[in-house]
Amino acid sequence: MELVIMAAGMGSRFGGLKQLEPIDDNGNFIIDYSIYDAIRCGFDKVVFIIKEEHYDVFRNTVGKRVEDKVETVYVFQDNKTVPAGYKIPEERVKPLGTGHAILCTKNEVNSSFAVINADDFYGYAAFKDAAEFLKNNTNDDHYALVGYKANNTFCNATSVKRGVCYTENNNLTEIIESSINKNEDGSITATPIDGKHEGSFDIDPSTTVSMNLFAFTKKFMSYLDDYFVEFLNTNKDSLGSAEFFLPTVVTNLIKENKVQVEVLNTDAVWYGMTYKEDKEVVKASIKKEVDAGIYPKSLWA
Repeated sequence: MELVIMAAGMGSRFGGLKQLEPIDDNGNFIIDYSIYDAIRCGFDKVVFIIKEEHYDVFRNTVGKRVEDKVETVYVFQDNKTVPAGYKIPEERVKPLGTGHAILCTKNEVNSSFAVINADDFYGYAAFKDAAEFLKNNTNDDHYALVGYKANNTFCNATSVKRGVCYTENNNLTEIIESSINKNEDGSITATPIDGKHEGSFDIDPSTTVSMNLFAFTKKFMSYLDDYFVEFLNTNKDSLGSAEFFLPTVVTNLIKENKVQVEVLNTDAVWYGMTYKEDKEVVKASIKKEVDAGIYPKSLWA
């Protein structure tokens, strides 16, 4: 099993390369905890998706800690990685989106794999669920999403972006990318940001949301290839800003009855750093897990 880690984001809201912000007294990053959890759950290869200009600093920090513990590969996401005949405007700096990020790894991913964000703390239970699914799955068109309760994903914020999930018989039917806000009375309001849905709506605190922890088979890459060409053709006049989102591809595959996506609901609490102010909250939360014995005091000793 392979773990694909999306780390090419610019971290503009955070104010720097937030993937490389220490969150414990030993200088570990959130990504260290994810890799540690993945290894102990049976993942034997890690594929980092980064920007080429970050390679040296990324490898000299994160990479060198884990290269002797798990097979490690680096893939660059850039706007030149598109099919022949297509060109992204040179003035565009922002990456093409999470779907494109995964597609950049297709020559390195050789088996079933999980996908995560580099700057999200998912928790051991989430990795265990994803690993068990991948170990037991025998259907190339059967995928999984580890789903979090909306109320467990706010960390220090009151307004965040999440994929609100709709399910039927524990299978995903749709993901609506939304801005979700926790109101003063504890209620939660979701406002779609995907351009396809209009109007805000209330959701229960236990509503399942996506944090981009998916489990796929290798076949998913061929679907991504097809949908990316469709994306480029559909958005040929707006490639300076349009984004190819992973959840959108997953939703389209479901609606076209090509795949089944099982939702693995977890009670794990998500932690992450969207803004600088989030760092101390994340540090304190992870310290509690270390003190509880879930993690050792020194991950890579």
